[in-house]
Amino acid sequence: MSNPGEADPTPVTSVRQLAEWFAAGSKPRSAWKVGTEHEKFGFRRDAPGLPTPAYEPSAGERGGIRALLQGLQALHGWTPILDDGNPIGLKRGGASISLEPAGQLELSGAVFADLHAAQEELNTHLREVHEVAGPLGLGFAPLGFHPTATRAAMPWMPKGRYAIMREYMPKVGRLGLDMMLRTCTVQANLDYGDEADMVEKLRVSLALQPVATALFANSPFTEGRPNGFRSMRSQVWTDTDPDRTGIPAVVFEPGFGFERFADWLLDVPMYFVMREGRWLNAAGANFRAFMDGRLDILPGERATMGDFADHVTTAFTEVRLKRFLEMRGMDAGSPAVLMAASALWVGLIYDNAAQTAARALTRDWTVAEIRALRAAVPREALRATLRGRSVREIAGEVVAIARDGLRARGLGEEVYLAPLDEIVASGLTQADRWLHLYERLWDGDASRALVAAEA
Repeated sequence: MSNPGEADPTPVTSVRQLAEWFAAGSKPRSAWKVGTEHEKFGFRRDAPGLPTPAYEPSAGERGGIRALLQGLQALHGWTPILDDGNPIGLKRGGASISLEPAGQLELSGAVFADLHAAQEELNTHLREVHEVAGPLGLGFAPLGFHPTATRAAMPWMPKGRYAIMREYMPKVGRLGLDMMLRTCTVQANLDYGDEADMVEKLRVSLALQPVATALFANSPFTEGRPNGFRSMRSQVWTDTDPDRTGIPAVVFEPGFGFERFADWLLDVPMYFVMREGRWLNAAGANFRAFMDGRLDILPGERATMGDFADHVTTAFTEVRLKRFLEMRGMDAGSPAVLMAASALWVGLIYDNAAQTAARALTRDWTVAEIRALRAAVPREALRATLRGRSVREIAGEVVAIARDGLRARGLGEEVYLAPLDEIVASGLTQADRWLHLYERLWDGDASRALVAAEA
């Protein structure tokens, strides 16, 4: 979840105006870039099995999340982002660091023309975090679901929007608070050329998102024991909030485009409105009513484009359309796997021939089949099937298409697919490897996954 942005005070007058907001994200191919976002759990190196560090340290503890942010600011030139006076994020250049609800540390990277620059940014970020976290006794591990902590034991960060979501989530799903507190993801952000290109890219990436979920599965433990899933993070999203998650059927309907998506978003219940630097609770309200000046908490006041931009961030579909496309179906993983996430999607949809091949692979898959696969992969991962083919077999074809797409770019970026080659060849996800260690070498101590996964 992002840090609050700058509000655009332009009043919203029509759905077409909202469609034009999305259309403004269209870019010529020469301007297409890629950005990577990833989250990671903090842990105390002297007691990794305990919940993530709190914002402020308790008596006798060496440091908390606030101290980490302050250290990054002091040593590496980051500018703080404040929420009610509290530092809750950092900015530097085109990148930002933000906090998920339980203090999961998120890097929202700058956008780059090639993956090599993204790799350099990731290396720099991890080096800086190590430098500051080490003296505080902290480590950070990218795993899809916290392997040991209970939901109740996880801390809450002092961000106004999270307080609103904390109250609303239990009303619309059993696992929404788990999503907020106990999950971490890696996300790849990519551009589109125009409306037709957006539609093609969104349909391809939504259809293939369950395959990516299987490839990146990395969350087999809950509260210290195997949970029966390869991606518990992905399973959590199936019972979070059906109004704003999953595979929206509207994307595959004839005539879909920017305006249809904007219209769909208007029926996603609101969470909040920001006014004068504060988040106001609008949970469950209707954005259409806000456009007409009928929002109870702001009677007579009409929604602005800034309000709509904030509202867009509360749709949690497997691929989210903003002024770019966000690929959201993957567990966080090792640094090499984090890079593979962006490499996979750049390879699939930034080359015409590769995108055509990916669309040919998925074109006749029905929404029902894609949703059924999405429901199966959290538990079965590469063993799930679609039309008699295993996801492992399909994933091999998908990775091969991505490699061809990257080779066509001529930048040597296909090297970043190596972790996915290994997963397909072996049939073993990151989750499978953790389970093997848990059973054979760790004597049933799942907390060792945090130490072993430290990035």
